Amino acid sequence: MPRSDNLTGALLMMGSMAAFTFNDAMVKGLSGQVPLFQVMFLRGVLTTVLVAGIAWWMGALARRLPREDLWPVFWRMVGEIGSAFFFLSALFNMPLANISAIMQALPLTITLAAAVFFRDPVGWKRMAAILAGFVGVMLIVRPGTEGFNIYSVYGLAAVAFVTLRDLATRKLSRDVPSMLVTLITSCAIMIFFGLASLTDTWVPMDVRATALITGAAVMVIGGYLCSIMVMRVGEISFIAPFRYTSLLWALILGWVVFGDWPQTITLVGASIVVASGLFTLYREAQVSRRARAAQKRQLSLGPRPR
Repeated sequence: MPRSDNLTGALLMMGSMAAFTFNDAMVKGLSGQVPLFQVMFLRGVLTTVLVAGIAWWMGALARRLPREDLWPVFWRMVGEIGSAFFFLSALFNMPLANISAIMQALPLTITLAAAVFFRDPVGWKRMAAILAGFVGVMLIVRPGTEGFNIYSVYGLAAVAFVTLRDLATRKLSRDVPSMLVTLITSCAIMIFFGLASLTDTWVPMDVRATALITGAAVMVIGGYLCSIMVMRVGEISFIAPFRYTSLLWALILGWVVFGDWPQTITLVGASIVVASGLFTLYREAQVSRRARAAQKRQLSLGPRPR
């Protein structure tokens, strides 16, 4: 029985989320053993080499970046570097499932930011879902309580920088190769954290640390390749909700590997965030379907007689 495009896309999305979450777990496994900047630089070197090889194989290195795309690429690099710093700083100091739950607010923040900066239409139902999602985030972060610390704020900062990255990506020309942009971003991250690592004392790497950093780099590449392929098959409205499987992986890995299980209120907040995000994706799919239907009707009627 042949596999449908939607099922293939769902499997690729789940594979992408699993790869990124395994990367997070491997990096977190180095907490307390290897300084953050050293980890990020070494992973950046491996990732850049792998991305360069893939970009060369795909012919992306022969392309030039158009002048109008320079600023979007710059702001995308800022978003990528900022999100890496704040997310991994929080990851080193928070349970994996907690920081992953905060990151589930991304569909909500991106929808809201697109409405503010790009004037994308957002009806009251989606706005209500966004507000409910932010209530869920506050239940996870719980400002003013004993469990609240600076790394909870770092998680929110990571969400803001990823939102910046994705908004900048939307401004890129359609003919810019994804792998070229990825290579530029990977080089920028490598250079930034390489310079930052000079402010820290480097520590010797044992076999375990080397294996974890290498595995993290491979997982990042695997996750990115799956996320590229997922855009080429199936319907986005069907595939997008499967991104929330990353939270399931974070719960499992956090419990099995690190012995962490979130408090009940954190799970309640995560459930609200996920439900709000799923509703937002559902409403976006409905709006897109109506717009396409209206466009088809307009085309079928043809030009009006003068």
